[in-house]
Amino acid sequence: MEEVFDFTAPAEVFTAKRNSSRAQPVTYKRFSAGSEAVQYVMENLQADKLACTVIEAGDERYDGKAIQALYESPAYPLTRAKT
Repeated sequence: MEEVFDFTAPAEVFTAKRNSSRAQPVTYKRFSAGSEAVQYVMENLQADKLACTVIEAGDERYDGKAIQALYESPAYPLTRAKT
């Protein structure tokens, strides 16, 4: 059974830089709620960073496609930015 994302639980965002084949630093941010982490990724990062971003919440990891699905989910509790 698939675990349901807890939008109220703490979450961490890791974003890698993709400019060369060398190891690049990773940007890290911690959020008190998963909904805030999803919002940060979708509304503050450039679209090309989505592919190299991961949200960790509990023991689960969510890649760019999963983050986008969480943002578009009817369960997403925050107001989405107007496009």
